[in-house]
Amino acid sequence: MSPRDPSAPLAGRKALVLGAGVAGLSAACALRGVGADVEILEQAAEITEVGAGLQISPNGVRVLRALGIDPHDLGDPAEAVELRDMSGRLVTRLALPADPGFYLCHRADLIAALERAARAQGVHVQLLQRVEKVTLNPDGAEVITAVGAHHATGLLIGADGLHSRLRPVLNGAAAPFFTGQVAWRAVIPGDGGAPVAQVFMGPGRHLVSYPLRAGRLRNIVAVQECDTWAAEDWNHPDDPAALREAFARFGGPVPGWLAAVDTLFLWGLFRHPVARHWTDGAGRAALLGDAAHPTLPFMAQGANMALEDAATLARCLAATPDDPAQALARYGTQRAPRTRAIVQAANRNAKAYHLRPPFASVAHGILRLGGALAPGAALRRFRWIYDFDATRD
Repeated sequence: MSPRDPSAPLAGRKALVLGAGVAGLSAACALRGVGADVEILEQAAEITEVGAGLQISPNGVRVLRALGIDPHDLGDPAEAVELRDMSGRLVTRLALPADPGFYLCHRADLIAALERAARAQGVHVQLLQRVEKVTLNPDGAEVITAVGAHHATGLLIGADGLHSRLRPVLNGAAAPFFTGQVAWRAVIPGDGGAPVAQVFMGPGRHLVSYPLRAGRLRNIVAVQECDTWAAEDWNHPDDPAALREAFARFGGPVPGWLAAVDTLFLWGLFRHPVARHWTDGAGRAALLGDAAHPTLPFMAQGANMALEDAATLARCLAATPDDPAQALARYGTQRAPRTRAIVQAANRNAKAYHLRPPFASVAHGILRLGGALAPGAALRRFRWIYDFDATRD
């Protein structure tokens, strides 16, 4: 259905989205696709992303295609995931299905594609709009920015990430706790390697790497258990020597990759609860993306869950356009259990990657044997994640 079709389910309805990241832009595209007039408030001066890679799994690919975005325009389909020990020795290889595929893409390319799609559909984006206060009232919601501008809306979507202004209005304050892990991320010049995600596992630490942009770049994310607290925001520069020291005992291609790192960012990994209340109960406001369900990065599902949220939100609102309270209640009911399960799966993966001797040798042996006897079994454990289609009831 055309987003400008006057018979569209949400034709003439206004929606205000906080945040122009993956969650906010995908929500704007999905809501515009069912007829809503959508405006985005973004605090940055421009919609951009610093260098970082991400993985779009089949559950996210289905949403992108429904939004009119071809994942082939964003990155390469991944052939496999390889789990390796710290020496670089292969533990097991998980071949990935080609349809609908797993894609390795640069976050900036996904953001740019979503922004193009949103603007092409007539979504209005206002930059330099740092939100100071959110108030719910009988008629909807009001947002006040740092410069004193007031924005009133009948439907407010909080897609404004970890520091969401809407989440505490719906849930009260919640203090995250430090997991005892820090993560580094870097993008280095590519080596033209095959589109394979590699995970190098060591005691108390692991490193993930995969090529981006047809092998012209390589993404690196490295995680270490650490007693020293680090800030949660992920744009804090760090000394590459610290990363090289932390992974000095790793072999294979890792030393060469780390030698090429000249710009590095560090952030602390904190665990947040999935929001207890996703909506306000009266059809005025809803949370989406990291504002609702921050996750550790060990299942590569942060962006994918945000895409699922966007598709589900639009689908629920379109199904009962005259009863937004019911629609938003259905949205929260559908999304909360699934996102909670994915967050828990990511928490478990963090422990599995960091095993120490003698447990690591035993676990790796089991993985090798399982990979030889039942090559697809490990991936099938997560079919409940990847086979999901948020674009359908």
